[in-house]
Amino acid sequence: MTTEKKYKEIEFYFGDIESAIKELKGCKELSCILFNGQMLYSDIDDLDSAYKKITGKPKAEHDAEMKAENDKYKEEERKHKAAIPELTKEWIEKGNTILDEKYRELWAECVPIRLGDLYRGMELGNCLEIVEQLNNGKSVEEVKPLIENQGHSGMSFGLVCSMVKSFCDRGSEFVAFVK
Repeated sequence: MTTEKKYKEIEFYFGDIESAIKELKGCKELSCILFNGQMLYSDIDDLDSAYKKITGKPKAEHDAEMKAENDKYKEEERKHKAAIPELTKEWIEKGNTILDEKYRELWAECVPIRLGDLYRGMELGNCLEIVEQLNNGKSVEEVKPLIENQGHSGMSFGLVCSMVKSFCDRGSEFVAFVK
């Protein structure tokens, strides 16, 4: 005759894998926690087995991979910051070939700010791509697919729309159409 173990499921709303295991190990009775779609058990799972279930790797391997990714990101960030002066010149020149003269001073002020921000200047190219088409007489209907295919989050979409409004005579018309 076999007896099935009965586990008390613990509500766990936020925290990392370590805190989930600590919560389980602190229970006096058999308990389980659903974490990122994987059930963790107080009498079965330790930290390494939980990491393997959830990430596919033991904790040390997962931590080493996360550290390598973080180091790579920091190096890319360092290189980008070092390149901002040269990138600023390039983006100002590119803007000067596309934007009407009345927008160029504001563009020159905007470029280094955008290069130093979250998107590292990605929105500069997105904005110029749209403005160029609008300035060349394309309809807002023809230009709409550009912004749709640029892969925006809600935040970057709003930023590009704001920039298009700021740097193009037809920007408000375009933004009203795409929103």
